[in-house]
Amino acid sequence: MDTDPMSAAEVARRSPALAQAVAAPLTRAAIFLVAKLNPGSENRATMRSFCGDLAALVRAVEFRDLEGGLSCVVGFGSDAWDRLFGSPRPAELHPFREIRAGTRHAVSTPGDLLFHIRAKRMDLSFELATQIMARLGNAVSPVDEVQGFRYFDERDLLGFVDGTENPRGGAVVDAVVVDDEDADFAGGSYVIVQKYLHDLDAWNALSTEAQERIIGRTKLSDIELDDSVKPTSAHNALTTIVEGGKEIKILRDNMPFGRPGYGEFGTYFIGYSRSPRTIEQMLENMFVGRPPGNYDRLLDFSRAVTGNLFFVPSATFLDDATEDQAIEDQTAAVESSVGPAMTETSSSVPSSSIPSSSTSSVHEGSLGIGSLKGDTTHE
Repeated sequence: MDTDPMSAAEVARRSPALAQAVAAPLTRAAIFLVAKLNPGSENRATMRSFCGDLAALVRAVEFRDLEGGLSCVVGFGSDAWDRLFGSPRPAELHPFREIRAGTRHAVSTPGDLLFHIRAKRMDLSFELATQIMARLGNAVSPVDEVQGFRYFDERDLLGFVDGTENPRGGAVVDAVVVDDEDADFAGGSYVIVQKYLHDLDAWNALSTEAQERIIGRTKLSDIELDDSVKPTSAHNALTTIVEGGKEIKILRDNMPFGRPGYGEFGTYFIGYSRSPRTIEQMLENMFVGRPPGNYDRLLDFSRAVTGNLFFVPSATFLDDATEDQAIEDQTAAVESSVGPAMTETSSSVPSSSIPSSSTSSVHEGSLGIGSLKGDTTHE
């Protein structure tokens, strides 16, 4: 029997989109690469063409070690989305919003594109990052690159286990994958990244008990402190978000990084979520406090030096991304109306930050979460 083409098209539209490897297993090595999309129609065309080629590029590098667990997730900032894909756009995509509260500052930094590359071996991650940058050539310019590593038994450089409360099994999809709430972008995710630098000398001068009260867990056994002894300012208390009696989870894949010869020690925070509002609320709780003033004392020892928000479209969306004249016309009109100065700027706007620790310049690594609720700056 012949297939009704209209029915087949309808089935295709209703088929669930395949997500990118957001929920890939934790690995021993990772590269976090943030880049700027350079102005020009040829660069936009190169980037859209690359989207459809990414899966094949990953397969080519992965074939060198099929047990290496290689994966790559690519995300797009708010301005880059408009320039590359036009309308419609993901419902909750916006520039990362900075947060200021006293001496605490969740910064917003430039970044149009995020490549989150993971593998069991750093050489696989390194090779894929090399091939990606060679493929994109002059279409992009690097903004920040961090090579992360697993530190003993999943600990950060502060000595505590990181990621204990990540969702598992089917709960991961519920936590990080967009569904019917934004049907055009089902299968996508939001991701916030922050690079935190730690003042390890000051941190290590604290007693273990004082450190545990700041984090909210025991250092050796990774057991959550009882509410009767855990301060309300503890990191894990402020980053627990409950709505309608249910805890709203995010997926963290934070990585330590550093350069001991330069005294640089940090955590690269990366959090995936179904809605950026969850992480934004975490950041506001951390930096401003819940209630205001009851802030995360971890920020006395850690400093956010980057902050970005990206949308991770489905793998299906990437495969279908092609040069589109309608998008080109729309983008050209936008660029001509705002002038060259706007097209040269990065997609980030002052924004918010999240928990973690850090101490250093923007080109150094660190821990983080990131994004703030609303556009208000808290003084």
